[in-house]
Amino acid sequence: MTKANLAVVFYSMGGTNYQLAQWAAEAATAAGADVRVLKVQELAPEAIIQGNETWKATVEATKDVPVATSADLEWADAIIFSTPTRFGNMPSQMKQFLDIQGGIWASGKTVNKVVSAMSSAQNPHGGQEATILSLYTSMMHWGAIIAAPGYSDPVLFKAGGNPYGTSVTVGQDGKMIEDVADAVKYQAERTVKVAEWVKKGNE
Repeated sequence: MTKANLAVVFYSMGGTNYQLAQWAAEAATAAGADVRVLKVQELAPEAIIQGNETWKATVEATKDVPVATSADLEWADAIIFSTPTRFGNMPSQMKQFLDIQGGIWASGKTVNKVVSAMSSAQNPHGGQEATILSLYTSMMHWGAIIAAPGYSDPVLFKAGGNPYGTSVTVGQDGKMIEDVADAVKYQAERTVKVAEWVKKGNE
């Protein structure tokens, strides 16, 4: 059986996307993939982070998570991105990570990577879909293969029915409103499966 390498790359300020990444990694591992959970480099000033208890707690909780590198992307057959929205787009931390991959892009090393994305926002129409779509635009430039969940399983409707990727609303208390764990796991399993097909086809 062809085994896929999956990089789960996230940015998280309040812990939500770290949790989504962990669920994705759990399901992908169970599906037989080799998985790396990776964070993107934090860019915010330390003084700003220290002034926000939730942000500070997330930095502490993820301190041992490796920072994603170009080498991780080269290793991966598939990549799942998990990111909050900032004004309907991905945050600068995630955008910079994509922007500094020019070297591997120019040498064709992003071509045929299987990618999927997840997002969060503080309200249902706060940019969740737009954020995922903005990330997929970059993936088209990479020559990647987008494995969006679509409506390929009923579990997606319980999570809000976002066909582009699992997205979740986070309340003022910092807790997720929709029950998205199963949708995240399904999306991860689907991404791994597509990656296995692509990898086997290239062997």
